[in-house]
Amino acid sequence: MRGFRIGRVFGIPIKLDVTFLLVLPVFAYLIGTQLEVWVSTLNGAPFAAGLDATALTAGSVRWVLGAAAAVGLFVGVVLHELGHSVVAMRYDFTIDAITLWVLGGVASLTDQPEEWDQELCIALAGPAVSVALAAVAYGVLAVLPSSLDTVRFVFGYLALMNLALAAFNLLPGFPMDGGRVLRALLARTRTFARATKIAAEVGKLFAFVLGIAGLLSFNVILIGVAFFIYIGAAGEAQRTAMNAAFEGVTVADVMTPASDVHTVAATASVADLMDSMLEHRHTGYPVFRDATAVGMVTLDDARSVRAVERDAMRVADVMSDDVYTIPGSADATDALDALQEHSVGRLLVVDADGEMVGLITRSDLMDAFGIIQSTGAAVSRESLDLPSRP
Repeated sequence: MRGFRIGRVFGIPIKLDVTFLLVLPVFAYLIGTQLEVWVSTLNGAPFAAGLDATALTAGSVRWVLGAAAAVGLFVGVVLHELGHSVVAMRYDFTIDAITLWVLGGVASLTDQPEEWDQELCIALAGPAVSVALAAVAYGVLAVLPSSLDTVRFVFGYLALMNLALAAFNLLPGFPMDGGRVLRALLARTRTFARATKIAAEVGKLFAFVLGIAGLLSFNVILIGVAFFIYIGAAGEAQRTAMNAAFEGVTVADVMTPASDVHTVAATASVADLMDSMLEHRHTGYPVFRDATAVGMVTLDDARSVRAVERDAMRVADVMSDDVYTIPGSADATDALDALQEHSVGRLLVVDADGEMVGLITRSDLMDAFGIIQSTGAAVSRESLDLPSRP
């Protein structure tokens, strides 16, 4: 998930996804338009707020309160994710960033905890922070005088919403906190991969029920959350299966060796490139100039040139200058991460001196994954019988 950084807390970058900038005003508007409902709810809550609905809905007050409550809610989301992050850092996991987006917040860990007790503590930390925030908000509400009804409304709203946030996140909708708690408990007596598969299936079932509820109630937010949970559960299950299959597998085991890699010169014409693609049935090539890799060129790059100009245009004119590399000793899963991070289809594999020793593509990894899952074969390119790729 990408976004622009707005600050750092405990050394963790805090980012805003562009979708958050759209949803924050919507939340503020919805809270403002439903202020009477919220006041009635708070007045009927166990702490009996005793708020004056007439004063709180007069003029522009409702919109100010809507904005303040929405901002407070998302501050609570950040603190919830910081709870996860701080505990994860205690176990020596690195946090890439906390990103706010349309459905809340996400703390991105560089590695996935596979010890059940670590995952349990990390998963419970967020809801624990939300409950603590609800308690603090309730305490503030209890001591504020009735003359400060506007402030009391905001803290009353935050008390209820932080409790709701904790409760909702503990539902067994993997990869939400409750799903991770379920996986941690399952992993006590099962392999991590098996625990993930069961938790993911429970998460998919929960997402299906939530989606049906959203459709029946015409609630777009519930439908969006259901979609997020379903995709997240499926993705987490696949990722865990790949980690298990690629355990001990290096990039060198899966890559196409340099001797089988087809390359193209930067000075070659686009027409020659198209002929080479037709001859070798490859759609991407490393581009070299004087024995140095200077770029990557794909079929889409070549297609961007009109047919009548392909003899005159050089590969250097259409190639991408970005050459992403990975050492052959790296784990196969690191290559998959790099491909996803850079949104590319192939990586140049290099040795300690930076010389190309091979090429690894997304297709190489998917082929190897399929073969290992099906046969449990020993891992080497020869044993996996993978096709050569450019």
